[in-house]
Amino acid sequence: MKRVDQLYSPAIGAAGTVIAYGHYGRPVLAFPAEMGRASDFESRGMIDTVGDLIEAGRAKVYCVDSFDAESWSNKNLPLEERALRHNAYESWLVDQVVPWIREDCGGPIDILTTGVSLGAYHAANFTLKHGDLASQALCLSGSYDPGRWHGWGDRGDAMYFNTPLDYVANLQGDHLDWLRSTVFLVLVCGQGMWEDTTGSLVSTRALAAALADKGVPHELDLWGHDVAHDWPWWKKQFAHHLPRFC
Repeated sequence: MKRVDQLYSPAIGAAGTVIAYGHYGRPVLAFPAEMGRASDFESRGMIDTVGDLIEAGRAKVYCVDSFDAESWSNKNLPLEERALRHNAYESWLVDQVVPWIREDCGGPIDILTTGVSLGAYHAANFTLKHGDLASQALCLSGSYDPGRWHGWGDRGDAMYFNTPLDYVANLQGDHLDWLRSTVFLVLVCGQGMWEDTTGSLVSTRALAAALADKGVPHELDLWGHDVAHDWPWWKKQFAHHLPRFC
């Protein structure tokens, strides 16, 4: 079962696409790679590779458009403006996408986030900020410091609160205790081609270390030196890990 909808965002002033696959099961909110579309998970074979889980009613996968071209990937903007535009995208996720998923699932239900490359950043950042909506994240080949993505300009509050490698290091008090009891992140990365040049391997290790230092539940899963930053390996990683959560 496949359903396509356009959800209008007042914060953005435009609609974004959501594609739902499945009839029953754990909702999985899937983010594409940089500047990707909601259709990418299907066209790249990610949906087929977990088709058995979808058909068995164990997982419902909800793929969304990115907003990267207007935010993180817009090199004409300083970092703080990119972060503010990302906040508008996050508003769309919280105010339009999550309620749509809950309605489709028949009520409030915990969501698993997932994504590849820049999409893995979205998955981790969303779960760390909104663990009440999505308590688990499966992150494939992510980079978790947007300031290193060819950024320029000063970092303000919006940038700080969208940079996991910054805000995790400063977690404390009741909020930290709540995260420790609520969230779980799986950080997956290969050690082969492009995982180093994209910064994903170093960043994945750094986020795992930061989470470990704060006692936030997580798992670091590094694949071999032949494992590249590319869709064929993300399909294998997705198929390997998703059954654990559904």
